Amino acid sequence: MADRRTYNVVILGVGFLFIFTAFTTCGNVEQTVVKSLKNSTFSGSGYHSLGIIYGVFSFSNLLAPTVVTVIGAKLTMFLSGLLYSGYIAVFIMPSTWSFYLTSVLIGVGAALLWTAQGSFLVENSEASTINRNTGMFWALLQCSMLFGNLYIYLDWNGKSEISESSRRNIFLFLLVASILGTLSFLVLRTSHHEEEMLSEEEGQSLLSTRTMYKNRANTALQDTKTEFRLELSFYSGVYGTCIGATAHFGEAAKGLIGISGIVVGIGEIVGGGLFGLLCKNSRFRRTSVVFLGMVVHFIASYLIFLNIPEDAPVVFESTTQKNPFLSPSASIALLCSFLLGLGDSCFNTQLYSILGYVYAEQSMPAFAIFKFIQSVSAAVAFFYSGYLLLTWQLLLLVLLGFIGTLCFFVVERMQDYSMDSQDY
Repeated sequence: MADRRTYNVVILGVGFLFIFTAFTTCGNVEQTVVKSLKNSTFSGSGYHSLGIIYGVFSFSNLLAPTVVTVIGAKLTMFLSGLLYSGYIAVFIMPSTWSFYLTSVLIGVGAALLWTAQGSFLVENSEASTINRNTGMFWALLQCSMLFGNLYIYLDWNGKSEISESSRRNIFLFLLVASILGTLSFLVLRTSHHEEEMLSEEEGQSLLSTRTMYKNRANTALQDTKTEFRLELSFYSGVYGTCIGATAHFGEAAKGLIGISGIVVGIGEIVGGGLFGLLCKNSRFRRTSVVFLGMVVHFIASYLIFLNIPEDAPVVFESTTQKNPFLSPSASIALLCSFLLGLGDSCFNTQLYSILGYVYAEQSMPAFAIFKFIQSVSAAVAFFYSGYLLLTWQLLLLVLLGFIGTLCFFVVERMQDYSMDSQDY
């Protein structure tokens, strides 16, 4: 059974790798692609599309556990993958109505996909393997940052404009990747219900000692998720656009969007492997990893503040007009990409780990609430990203990142206290 569970975790990660090779790359370049369209009838905004996705995503999470329970995690992920593929296909022949319609549909699909994924991952894990499996899945998922963005770099490097044929070829490639990921869910194996994630004795013990702490811990976790998801919108949709709009990078700017996405992915993979696979909770505390993530993001935010013009997120038909404190450096920009990816992996591997541990017997509603809070925060961030100068966006990330880290410490302390109580 252990081999079957490992197989399922690997296939799950591979499926998400292909689907998010398409979607993550799309999100990274979406606003840049929209800005390059020479179609007078198209009036969409990449930021608004992503905001709609995460807004619909948030409220769809309220129904997602019911759907997953009725039709099963495997079928849910397959159907959700089809919705992701439909969104990617819109960019081949873009129109405003289909752009926003599929933004709504993929928001529904995302809620179903991630709720089913969280349930399936916990179902195929034990208390002793949840951290390992989380890291394994996260590392595979973040490989999705590499391949699509490599294509972007090879195709866009040295170009100041994105041609129609170039756009179509890119999104045909991404569409094929998304369809392959969707089909991979069909080869997942069903877990036997009689072989529980935790032994019955262990599960009952955990439940009896934690019940009185869950309500307080849940409140703190909501704050933690809110703060950590603002940086999702920044590195996945805003930072690449900022690099592409920086006039100082000249014709290399568009190609740097792809390289930036790759380097973010490398940071995610390094963090997922290091903290998810190599670190054990008993030897290296979750709070230490999250604190490291906060420090890494503070450093990245400060360097971005110095290196990127503050009007980079808000310019539309032109490049930046303002000068940053330093002469913009591609090396510093890519270093910041790595730090953003590394910090994000610090947060996410530990959030998944503590959710799988605290809510081992209630994984579906726990992951649905988790994604609900995440997506509300990301939706708000995407809607203000096209209007707020970079300086203010970075200030929000720093302040809320600090608050989120404190909330995580509170949750971890509650769990330590509950385990201490169990000893008496």
